[in-house]
Amino acid sequence: MKTVSLILLFTFTLHLQAQISDFKTINFKKADSIALECKDEGLYNLPELSNKLTSPLTTDVEKFRAIYKWVCNNIANDYSLYLKNKRKRQRFKDDSIKFNTWNNNFRKKLFKTLLEDQRTICTGYAYLVKTLAELANLECEIVQGYGRVSTTDIENLELPNHSWNAIKLNNKWYLCDPTWASGIPNPETNRFTFNYNDGFFLANPKLFAVNHFPDDPKWWLMDKDIPTFEAFLTAPIIYGKAYENLELHIAPKLMHHVIKKYQTITFKYQLSKTTKPEDISLLIDSGFNNWKTKPTSASIKKKSLIIKHQFKTNGFYDVHLYIKDDLISTYTIKVKS
Repeated sequence: MKTVSLILLFTFTLHLQAQISDFKTINFKKADSIALECKDEGLYNLPELSNKLTSPLTTDVEKFRAIYKWVCNNIANDYSLYLKNKRKRQRFKDDSIKFNTWNNNFRKKLFKTLLEDQRTICTGYAYLVKTLAELANLECEIVQGYGRVSTTDIENLELPNHSWNAIKLNNKWYLCDPTWASGIPNPETNRFTFNYNDGFFLANPKLFAVNHFPDDPKWWLMDKDIPTFEAFLTAPIIYGKAYENLELHIAPKLMHHVIKKYQTITFKYQLSKTTKPEDISLLIDSGFNNWKTKPTSASIKKKSLIIKHQFKTNGFYDVHLYIKDDLISTYTIKVKS
């Protein structure tokens, strides 16, 4: 019994540590530089590309970094293609024959677009990262599941809508999301802008879990506090900048809240970088106007950030948390007498 307990504790420790902080002694400058030098490489010879990216590097994490950084900086997110696939999958979801036929035909189009135009959707990003990693003798998997962003229609989230990667380094599995790390597609114009976000590289599984829900439970990389699908759907919205500023999103667990006037609502986070209380602000939107304000209080102790705020008037508010100019998270708060 004691041996089993020790094994479970050891496994749990491995999962908790499976994040970028494991490699704080590694300098990724050389890997990033190689990825930049290979900017003009195409996708017609993937073994050669993988070799160019990884052969000058000695550690597996640096090799994977060069691959991941190259993919994020050279493959564009084709939002129009994503929307088309989403519509067709929704249309055929109750007809397995048409659904599978569409998936097979779309997969061919997807990889043709990836190879010829270096544009794709999440499936293509995850496939390319996995392929290049495996060509460098790194163990990498595609994780299928659900992703949640501010534009996700959670009322109709019936089918898996996102893919990301798990990479094995030093006998531990780590999570990363090359699609969301690569940049931001504009949902109004469908235009994509490269804007690399390093926070999605070997991310903390607990933070990752706020807006990623894997189909296969083993890819939570957590041994406790695993959210239900309902908890995933009702969680707050967190943005890409959360991954650059936070180690953990602790509270509140829900996006929607009902409170009374002058009742205090508390927000708790674990920071990943040095931040000052004066860097914290709230953008509050009443539906008629919006304004930026300082919270009632903000305190930081050993990178633990606690924010408290009171509302003095009734209403329904969207509350957006900022650290300096970085949008971190969104909640809705109904204030009543």
